[in-house]
Amino acid sequence: MKKETSAKKAWDHETPEQLRSRAAEIVRRLKKAYPHPQIALRFNNPLELLVATILSAQCTDERVNMVTETLFRKYRSARDYAGANPIEFEQEIKSTGFFRNKTKSVLGACKVIVENFGGKVPDSMDDLLTLPGVGRKTANVVLENGYGTASGIVVDTHVKRVAERLRLSEESDPDKIETGLMKLVPKRSWIDFGKQMICHGRRICHARRPKCGECVLNDICPSSTLALSPSSIQTAVRSTDRLRSGD
Repeated sequence: MKKETSAKKAWDHETPEQLRSRAAEIVRRLKKAYPHPQIALRFNNPLELLVATILSAQCTDERVNMVTETLFRKYRSARDYAGANPIEFEQEIKSTGFFRNKTKSVLGACKVIVENFGGKVPDSMDDLLTLPGVGRKTANVVLENGYGTASGIVVDTHVKRVAERLRLSEESDPDKIETGLMKLVPKRSWIDFGKQMICHGRRICHARRPKCGECVLNDICPSSTLALSPSSIQTAVRSTDRLRSGD
């Protein structure tokens, strides 16, 4: 117990340089573990993605996909959603939970899209954030997967949990977590990194019983009993970098 406590305390003194080095190794390992990450939501265009992402709040992607399979056949354009009957729409999405608020968000967002953006889902962060019910997480999902644009890093419940356990962030607010991650992760990796963190959270780093024994990050994760000290990790990472570069 004393040994474990001592190891945990060592992480309280991790330097910014050690954190950057460890973050780079985390990015590398997640890329190797999840080379082609994809989101689970089904969609054919940015509008469908926007609607599905709004519906996915506090709901499983599987349930959202079941609902949108019918929904997307009925509503084909932002104008269709903008003119929808709210009471009827609530019943159509009821199984996703929080259906009244989601109805206001979807129909409200589409009204703004029709009125201010010619019926086309905007392709910039600033414009997306003007839509009712759209925050940075939803905007990032749409930009990354609908337009291939990296404007930030998606921070959902999985990313928040994994980032906290990895001590990549000590913040609790998703926007602040995102800001911190953007400083640690190269922009070229932003799109995949968010998806990889989500995959890792779903498959390995579960909320209640994380599978530390199967985790590719267990020796560099402060929350794992298998973790090395910050200084040992930095030494190991440098040695690995030299091997990769042929030194």
